[in-house]
Amino acid sequence: MKISFSTLACPDWTMPKIIQIAAAAGYDGIELRFVEGTDSLWKLAAFRGTQLKETRKTLSDRELLVSCVDTSCRFHFPQATQREAAIEEGKRMSDLAAELGAPGIRVFGDTIQTGADRESTRNWIAESMRTLAERTSQKGVQVWIETHGDFVQASETALILKECGSPCTGVVWDPVNSLASTGESLAQGAALLRSAIRHVHVKDFKKTTQGIAYVRSGEGIFPWHELRHALKQLQYEGFLSFEWEKKWHPELDDASIAVPHFAKWFRQEFVYG
Repeated sequence: MKISFSTLACPDWTMPKIIQIAAAAGYDGIELRFVEGTDSLWKLAAFRGTQLKETRKTLSDRELLVSCVDTSCRFHFPQATQREAAIEEGKRMSDLAAELGAPGIRVFGDTIQTGADRESTRNWIAESMRTLAERTSQKGVQVWIETHGDFVQASETALILKECGSPCTGVVWDPVNSLASTGESLAQGAALLRSAIRHVHVKDFKKTTQGIAYVRSGEGIFPWHELRHALKQLQYEGFLSFEWEKKWHPELDDASIAVPHFAKWFRQEFVYG
């Protein structure tokens, strides 16, 4: 199984530094979220003109793939103009994904807004995903919704995909999001999402009086054996992507520690454990 890590772990790093640690730690790919402090990656010199060509060459030379390009697009807005703005941002990011050979972009549902209801919000999300997928599919880039926010449960995500009705959409499955917030088991999530799962986020955690706290892989309560069994049952061949949320939790270990640790732990414990 292939592994990548999200650059949420190292939001201020440059692409050369990201590529260097990915290659040294034995990763197969990189999930792009923040680079040089921004999530509007298409604005960066590393992803434009001659530097984009150099970025692609360096990735290829190091035998690294871009597993996913993450956007901050959310489609929960009652206002059509705001949804269209998110679609346009998604289109820009899908252009970059196509240039880098990434198979998909990550989007969110995400949160039922004040005065709105669940059904209407679901309709807006599905419609926006369908529209964006129509604009990205010719480039070979799919639109993947993360299990997150008010639609974190697999059943809710599955309903959105069904209503969307596009073969060029799928799911970024984050079982920790579902498990920690709703208690949904990995078996339940996998059974409901099945072949729609295109990308999987992984991280370990422990419970605290304030909620949950992220810890190094293997040191928490995440049921890794259940994940391994679920993915085996699904015959999943995509990426497992380590999401170390340093951007949102600055107290976490630096990426220079956490990212190599996950790769080593994965090979020693997850694959053969």
